[in-house]
Amino acid sequence: MKMRYTALAFAAAALVAGQSAWAGEPEAKKWVDSEFQPSTLNKDQQMAEMKWFIDAAAKLKARGVKDISVVSETITTHEYESKTLAKAFSEITGITVKHDLIQEGDVVEKLQTSMQSGKSIYDGWITDSDLIGTHYRYGKVMNLTDYMGGAGKEFTNPGLDLKDFIGTKFTTGPDGKLYQLPDQQFANLYWFRADLFARKDLKDKFKAKYGYELGVPLNWSAYEDIAEFFTNDVKNIDGKAIYGHMDYGKKDPSLGWRFTDAWLSMAGTADIGAPNGLPIDEWGIRVAADKCTPVGASVERGGATNSPAAVYALTKYVDWMKKYAPKEASGMTFGEAGPVPAQGQIAQQIFWYTAFTADMTKKGLPVVNADGTPKWRMAPGPNGPYWKQGMQNGYQDVGSWTFFKDHDANKTAAAWLYAQFVTAKTTSLKKTTVGLTPIRESDIQSKAMTDLAPKLGGLVEFYRSPARVAWSPTGTNVPDYPKLAQLWWKNVAQAVTGEKTPQGAMDNLAKEMDDVMARLERAGMAQCAPKLNKKEDPKKWLSDKAAPWAKLANEKPKGETIDYDKLLGAWKEGRVR
Repeated sequence: MKMRYTALAFAAAALVAGQSAWAGEPEAKKWVDSEFQPSTLNKDQQMAEMKWFIDAAAKLKARGVKDISVVSETITTHEYESKTLAKAFSEITGITVKHDLIQEGDVVEKLQTSMQSGKSIYDGWITDSDLIGTHYRYGKVMNLTDYMGGAGKEFTNPGLDLKDFIGTKFTTGPDGKLYQLPDQQFANLYWFRADLFARKDLKDKFKAKYGYELGVPLNWSAYEDIAEFFTNDVKNIDGKAIYGHMDYGKKDPSLGWRFTDAWLSMAGTADIGAPNGLPIDEWGIRVAADKCTPVGASVERGGATNSPAAVYALTKYVDWMKKYAPKEASGMTFGEAGPVPAQGQIAQQIFWYTAFTADMTKKGLPVVNADGTPKWRMAPGPNGPYWKQGMQNGYQDVGSWTFFKDHDANKTAAAWLYAQFVTAKTTSLKKTTVGLTPIRESDIQSKAMTDLAPKLGGLVEFYRSPARVAWSPTGTNVPDYPKLAQLWWKNVAQAVTGEKTPQGAMDNLAKEMDDVMARLERAGMAQCAPKLNKKEDPKKWLSDKAAPWAKLANEKPKGETIDYDKLLGAWKEGRVR
């Protein structure tokens, strides 16, 4: 009996030590040959990079690190990391990774809990760069610039090549330092059925009614005309109802993203400025002359959250959903509405994330041709009447690796290794072909992406064009993303149900945002806490020179469209449009 227990104990110990014992170059070679293709590196270069990871991990194992836990939201890219790359890292380095997948709202909630308690639940986090203003101000998150040059230098991959990442300007704080490492990114673009837009009978009918060509809308007026045309004039395609618009409106946290992901700036609410409007950003928050101190969201404090342009943006959202989308749309969440265009009854969608590309290209779908090419295309989203050249065009999500400052140093170093592993040149191109959320310029320009391009509906062309830098995440004006983001969906929902007018909903939202920022001002922050302007007559602030913009006499100018092939030509010539 004693011998049996000893044998069992030995077997258990061997199991725990197993991955560490077998970790090394043979395991790396197996993964390089079987999984990490295509890559922008050749196999010798990939093996050299893997050798660096093996050696770096050995130092941490010698310090007692056996495992780490990290977390991300649930999208295709992160599922690939959790199921495949975490296993590869564990086998190659001998450090086990538990990569949890949870809903985006839960990631933010757990992060907020960790910030409040001062104890990080995970060793590493993939959180949206939308939290950059929060991370900078609270001082709880590790600044990677200093870490890579100091305590983390020996664990920083010499082949990391930060300049190759396309999203680092979005993860840089007002102090010019990097706080997060991009892991995946996707844009919010316009989606349309190119096959229907190319039909001569529909083109002729549209031009006869509206006086201009059916094409990719450049402004919201054209989008509205096209929505009306398909819903009320075309009505049916191949015996099935067709709708000119798709959206979602259920009272749910995802309704907040529908707005904070730059809907107001698409309408033209913010100031001119890249990557975000200055001094007023796409949330309507104004910062002081130091470009860092928030001073208000309401127009009476110099903000724009309840300005005419913001109210127009909310009004159009509600009107279009009720008039041109399937009746179920207003009761759907983001997740429920996402798959609907793939079912074949939506002609266009103004607010569509490229993260859906992989799910929209599956063979057998009504929106995919027999040869695997899509019947649809993606293009830059149109802009509202308040929009001006030089303003942010739309939103881009940049999910990025984030680490707490005062966490266990060795666990942080191991999580930093894993973060670099899943974004390394050895693994990143294959990950890009799976999740279609590119982060590296070298991957975007690769032959593999050129070969995939015909089946991706414009994704590769967009990311190779200058348009991609005009789409940007939430910027540094937002002082506390978790606290402020939750105000949006509750207020917007009241406009959807008709409990409040769009003006009433935005007035209340602006007031609540000011109230939160006032509390942050009283509590203080590590740096750049809000310092609210005193309330004044809104007329003092409304202007035709800068945000908050005064109400336009005509909010529906003539519709303008562009031929999709001409748009592609502009991208190839280095223009946004």
